[in-house]
Amino acid sequence: MPEISIRGRRMPESPIRKLAPYAERAKKKGLKVYHLNIGQPDIKSPEIAIKAIKNIDLDIIEYGPSAGYESYRRKLAQFYTNQDVKVAFEDIMITTGGSEALLFALGSIMDPGDEVIIPEPFYANYSAFAEESSAKVVPVISNIESGFTLPTIAEFEKAITPKTKAILICNPNNPTGYLYSESEINQLGELVKKHDLFLIADEVYREFIYDEKDQHFSVMNLKGIEQNVIMIDSVSKRYSMCGARIGCMVTKNREVIAAAMKFAQARLCPPTIEQIACEAAIETPQSYFDEVISEYKERRDTLISELNKIEGVVVTTPKAAFYCIAQLPVENTDDFAQWLLESYHSNNETVMVAPAGGFYSTPSVGLNQVRIAYVLNKADLIRSVQILKEAITVYNSK
Repeated sequence: MPEISIRGRRMPESPIRKLAPYAERAKKKGLKVYHLNIGQPDIKSPEIAIKAIKNIDLDIIEYGPSAGYESYRRKLAQFYTNQDVKVAFEDIMITTGGSEALLFALGSIMDPGDEVIIPEPFYANYSAFAEESSAKVVPVISNIESGFTLPTIAEFEKAITPKTKAILICNPNNPTGYLYSESEINQLGELVKKHDLFLIADEVYREFIYDEKDQHFSVMNLKGIEQNVIMIDSVSKRYSMCGARIGCMVTKNREVIAAAMKFAQARLCPPTIEQIACEAAIETPQSYFDEVISEYKERRDTLISELNKIEGVVVTTPKAAFYCIAQLPVENTDDFAQWLLESYHSNNETVMVAPAGGFYSTPSVGLNQVRIAYVLNKADLIRSVQILKEAITVYNSK
C-alpha cells in the first residue's frame, strides 16, 4: 500500500477538535456535553447579514474576483479607517476564512526551512499552517504566572537566527485572552525593523475587549515599517459568522499582495454568497457590539469567579477575546479531557475542554492546562465549572 507523505504524518492534530469523536459517543449515550472547547459563539449573527442572504436575487452563483469583490473590499477599507486603521481597498485580499489569509501570508513570505517566531501558547492551527508552508515554528514562551504578557525582547532576540523570516502574534490572544499593549506592539515593531523581519498579526478578536482602560492597537498603525506588516482578520467572531468562512489579509506591501494573488488565483475565488452577507454585515449597528461585549464581559467574570473556587486551579482574568488558559490540579489534561467524555458524568452531564498542550510547540509544556472558551450562557458556565470541580475530585481519587 502506498504511504502517506512525511508532511501528512507531521501535520498536528487539533487539540480543539481531536476529542470530537468522544463527545459524539457521549451524546449518543444520552449525555449532555457542555462545550468549553471551541470558540463557537452562541450569539446570533447580525440580522442585516441574514436578510442579505435571504434576499439574494441571482440567476447564477458565478465565480468572483480572486481578491474578493471590490465593493466589499472598499467597504472593509472604510470600516478599518473608521477604526483609525487607514488602509486602501487595494491593500485588502478577501480569503476563505482567516485561516486561508494566514496560509497565503506564510506561503508568500516563507521559503522551506525558514523560521517564524511565535509567543506561546498560541492558536494551535498556527503549527499546521507553518507545516503546510514548510516553515519551522520557533516558540518564545509566555507563562501563566505573568498573565501571559509578551515575552521580553531579549527572549525574541535569542530566538532570531539567519533563517528567521517573521514574527507572528495573535492580538487579542487566542488562547490566553491577553491583549498586547501599544507599548508591547511598538517594541515588536522596533525589533522587526532592526532585523528586517515581517510582523504578522492575527487581529480577529479586536472588538472583544472588556475594560474601558484597555484599547486595541493594530500593527497597521506602526510607523516606518509599513512594508513589513501583515494583518489577518475574519468575520467569524466579530459577527458570530464562523461558518461563513470569510477573512482577509491586509498589507501595504505590494509584493506580498502580488504573491498572495497567485495563491488566490489557484483556488479561484472566495465564496460569493458569504461575501454578500459580510458586505451587508459591515452596516451592523454599534448597539449590536455593545450588547455582545457586555454579555461576554459578564460571562468572563462569571467563569473566572467560578474557576477560582476550585482548589488548585490557577487562572488569570483575560483582558480580551473569549478564552482563558486554566491550570488544573491534574497531571495530564489530555487524559483528563478524554476521561471526562468517556467515563464521567454528573446527572447525565459532562464537559468538553481543550487540552492546552496542543497550544504549545515546546514539548511537555502546558500538559496540566486547558483552554476554556466562555461562549456559553452564564447558567451553563456555572454548571460546567461545577461539573469540572466534581470531576477533578473523582479523577484524582482514581
